[in-house]
Amino acid sequence: MQCSWKAVLLLALASIAIQYTAIRTFTAKSFHTCPGLAEAGLAERLCEESPTFAYNLSRKTHILILATTRSGSSFVGQLFNQHLDVFYLFEPLYHVQNTLIPRFTQGKSPADRRVMLGASRDLLRSLYDCDLYFLENYIKPPPVNHTTDRIFRRGASRVLCSRPVCDPPGPADLVLEEGDCVRKCGLLNLTVAAEACRERSHVAIKTVRVPEVNDLRALVEDPRLNLKVIQLVRDPRGILASRSETFRDTYRLWRLWYGTGRKPYNLDVTQLTTVCEDFSNSVSTGLMRPPWLKGKYMLVRYEDLARNPMKKTEEIYGFLGIPLDSHVARWIQNNTRGDPTLGKHKYGTVRNSAATAEKWRFRLSYDIVAFAQNACQQVLAQLGYKIAASEEELKNPSLTPLPSAPFLSLKFALRLGRESLGQRAREVGSRPHPTPFRHTDVGSLCGR
Repeated sequence: MQCSWKAVLLLALASIAIQYTAIRTFTAKSFHTCPGLAEAGLAERLCEESPTFAYNLSRKTHILILATTRSGSSFVGQLFNQHLDVFYLFEPLYHVQNTLIPRFTQGKSPADRRVMLGASRDLLRSLYDCDLYFLENYIKPPPVNHTTDRIFRRGASRVLCSRPVCDPPGPADLVLEEGDCVRKCGLLNLTVAAEACRERSHVAIKTVRVPEVNDLRALVEDPRLNLKVIQLVRDPRGILASRSETFRDTYRLWRLWYGTGRKPYNLDVTQLTTVCEDFSNSVSTGLMRPPWLKGKYMLVRYEDLARNPMKKTEEIYGFLGIPLDSHVARWIQNNTRGDPTLGKHKYGTVRNSAATAEKWRFRLSYDIVAFAQNACQQVLAQLGYKIAASEEELKNPSLTPLPSAPFLSLKFALRLGRESLGQRAREVGSRPHPTPFRHTDVGSLCGR
């Protein structure tokens, strides 16, 4: 009897071990193939893999829009918010930052960054599982009976402003504008919102509070998630111009430089260089094609999206393996050629998208642009942005700061910056991709 009991126990343990090994093997395998991306010209898809549609039809897709402030992320967020089968949240990590990081430090210290990232990853994992109660830990004052009026930018989420989460007077399909949502919907019931999340096939979250893609590795590798990262980048010169106009007090010394023509001695250059370093680190990681990012990462330039919003949106949805909703297409048509007077709100999305992408050239002096080009020369080359050699070239509206084809210079960044990328590879424990280059000369790409 004793031997029989031991035999049963051994068989049970062996069965558990076999199941564990099978699960680990299954989750470690890639579900993705990458047919014909090079021929399609989609070089921004750095990992060169795309998901199969059948896979995404049977599993919830978790989408993270990784961006920085004033890079066009609100616009990209709306590309998912308008999809009827997507549950979209606008900057939920704001609550983490607001609770954990003192307002005056802005989370600049390494210790603050570690605290933010750890808490942010935990919250994102819960939100992707539609566990909105976890968010209550960071809402002040705490929700009562799972209801609150303190969700940051609730009105930016279509689902949170429509039935059944919100029950405003009017037709059944009424969707409120952001400004009307909080006023007409009242308190947000997180229980009802969580149920609405579970009813959608996909969850999309936008954040500007995660510095670079490496910070997301734990989430990307989490077998409980089907995470796809859409990283949005923008010309750092454009980001600087937009921030200087939007955050006038924080960027007052940059504005002083523009107004007087003299660079302030106490200018905080990290307001520019941090963006460039974070972009460069992410791009370098993507170019190395680490196994953990395969089929999980797509890099999108805001300028490409602004010039061809419909085409770029189709590419993004194709990468995700999600059918493009007609509501999304209609929203793009209505919001990329809009009345400029409707796009003056600093977080608005109604604008002439192509004109907006170029506006920075006429809002910065050449001295500031030259300084930015010198400080950010590596990432400008990596992302294929042209250097303005003179004020005349900068202000000439017939000249574009971009190469004619998407990301030609990005592949040059591998050859030109192989030493720096190799150093980055050694830090992460990988190696740059050795694929040879097949594109035109550096001069035609960099405008020199």
